[in-house]
Amino acid sequence: MMPKFLLYISYKYGFPIVRPLQEEILKRGYEVAWFVEIEENKSFLEPNERLLTTVNEVITYRPDIVLVSSNVVPHFFSGIKVQLFHGFSVNKRSLNEGHFKIRGFFDLYCTQGPSTTNYFKDLEKKHGHFKVIETGWSKVDSLFPVEKNKNINPVVFIASTFTERLSLAHNNEIFNTIVELINENNWKFIINLHPKMDGIIKQKFENLNKFENVTYIPFLKNLEPLKKADVMFTDTSSIITEFIIQNKPVVTFNNSKPKDCFININKVRDIKSSIERALDRPNDLMKKIEEFVLDEHPYFDGSSSKRVIDATVKFHKENRVVLLKAKPINLVRKYKICKQLKYYKF
Repeated sequence: MMPKFLLYISYKYGFPIVRPLQEEILKRGYEVAWFVEIEENKSFLEPNERLLTTVNEVITYRPDIVLVSSNVVPHFFSGIKVQLFHGFSVNKRSLNEGHFKIRGFFDLYCTQGPSTTNYFKDLEKKHGHFKVIETGWSKVDSLFPVEKNKNINPVVFIASTFTERLSLAHNNEIFNTIVELINENNWKFIINLHPKMDGIIKQKFENLNKFENVTYIPFLKNLEPLKKADVMFTDTSSIITEFIIQNKPVVTFNNSKPKDCFININKVRDIKSSIERALDRPNDLMKKIEEFVLDEHPYFDGSSSKRVIDATVKFHKENRVVLLKAKPINLVRKYKICKQLKYYKF
């Protein structure tokens, strides 16, 4: 019997993560449906995508495999629960928080590369209630194969995290410098801020759309804009890795834990010269980038979605979930999910 898949979405950023997986699922003739946790995000579904609008519809559908891009998933949904991750680890928090926090909901973690796999393998041994398989990340399949840009004017992609203490978008001096660079008209700019960014900040950057050499993108439906850019200017955003795995340089401002493959600065006056250096692609920098990429995401074939579906189908077919230890009781988190979805049947 062919497995049935459920794509579980909490926030908008989950759509470009699971859509490549949906394409692979349908290619194989498997059944797939969606459950979107937040009502307003349902508008991002395409007309041909099957939406289950209530918890009872999901219960009736009885998925065999639930693919999740967020941190939690309803425990009362059937099927194996698969963590896909909503971004790369950028070390905003300690190892026991954020990217590496074990919340006790998942049976299988599909990791992106050695930098995450190795630590999750240790956690797998420690906890025993989930398995870890390295697959690469579905969201970045569309970046490969990497094509050389033929831009007449260099294109700079500007991105910012929403966490105020880490965010370049909250810095007025940086904003004014960006406006100066735009007015020089030597470069083109693509701007995208984190979906959770403060509305006033969003509006300020969106207003830059009035310049001919600026494109403001409120929501990244796919990674095509990253393919068009030559260099990125950002802070501690997880989008750094999504960009740099194309072997393209990144300039970061006050990155919380900068890598030696970043051009990290902490003075606004260094923004222009640092971007110019990145555009020159010095050999020493490019070598460090290549080493970093091999640790973060050593897959350049655009087939990570295929590996994810292969791994989950095999896990389901072999019924490997029965070999796992019992998950933690998790009463508080489970109650919160029940309350949020207004479902209290056990």
